[in-house]
Amino acid sequence: MSESTGLPPIYAETPVELAHHQIIASFPANTFLENLAIAPDGAIFVTNHEAGQILQLTPEGDHLTLACTDGKVTGVALAPDGGLIVTGWNAEGVSIILYIALNGTVEPLAILPEALFLNGITPLTKTQYVTADSYRGCIWQFDWTTRQVSIWLEHPLLARSSPENPFPAANGIKRFGDALYVSNTEKMLLLKIPITAAEQPGEPAIFVTPTNIDDFAFDADGTLYAATHIYNSILRITPTGETTTIAQAAHGVIGSTAVAFGRQPGDASSIYAVTNGGMFLPPAGGVVPANVVRIEVGKPGYAFSVV
Repeated sequence: MSESTGLPPIYAETPVELAHHQIIASFPANTFLENLAIAPDGAIFVTNHEAGQILQLTPEGDHLTLACTDGKVTGVALAPDGGLIVTGWNAEGVSIILYIALNGTVEPLAILPEALFLNGITPLTKTQYVTADSYRGCIWQFDWTTRQVSIWLEHPLLARSSPENPFPAANGIKRFGDALYVSNTEKMLLLKIPITAAEQPGEPAIFVTPTNIDDFAFDADGTLYAATHIYNSILRITPTGETTTIAQAAHGVIGSTAVAFGRQPGDASSIYAVTNGGMFLPPAGGVVPANVVRIEVGKPGYAFSVV
């Protein structure tokens, strides 16, 4: 165990190649920025988890509160009509999927009383979405056209080691080509799930372990960029599984939760990382402001985009 943090030193031997970074926006300490999605016009949409808010930022860092809900929000993805699909809980603590219009209107799309902890969400097809359930240990499928929800895959590799463990299992989720990648944070796994021609899951396999990944994004070549949350860093993982650290705590990524690629010509080769300032595992001086950090990675992003 690491003497300074009490965490397993899983990245102690990981090569470090620090990328150029810039903090574009900061929010008060104890702001939990959880996830983000970036529209083709460059607008950055961020979920403020505990406040139940969706924030909208420009690549320069100007920001406003787009929408407020009466519960908590976690994952966010672009909807086919250009709005947002957001996962979270309502005021009663029941899992929900919401639609957020670009004028700030909030509309419930589905209520999932059997879900326990909806987290990351991503397109599977143009009208089908998949969202990780961190506590049930499954992936739910949501149909934009019919508003129907069903379990796409439930598997031990997506679950926690114990129901008493508060750490999320299935967490970040993204499609690349004919595979769906899912992080199991609690088990320190990055999984790869084949997708059949009928858009159904094959057998999950472990792609990288041990690695403490929250959410992540792919570049056009299949290299993955990942937020490590309590490890306060950003990783680059090649298509063959080699890992490199490209940003550390000193670069403003304490409590990193998610990354996404820019969509405009000026930032298409940059990722934006969001953080919570160390709310789950505070640094020595206490929780710090939550940041949105732009990191230059040199390759444009890949997005299974629906808009």
